[in-house]
Amino acid sequence: MWKPSGWELLIVLALVLLLFGPGRIGKIASELGQGIKNFRDGLGGKKDHPDRPEASKPDDDKNPNK
Repeated sequence: MWKPSGWELLIVLALVLLLFGPGRIGKIASELGQGIKNFRDGLGGKKDHPDRPEASKPDDDKNPNK
């Protein structure tokens, strides 16, 4: 099976940079990361992520007896 060498990877990365530009590559990477995060949320539910605001929000503000 063919494995790319270091020079071949460098040429491919240079071509990608020329085609899309540095700003668009960052946006693509961000969208890809968000898509992976959404996929994992869909598989396991949203309760698994304590860093999300809706998961770490206390239930005190939903209590009508305040």
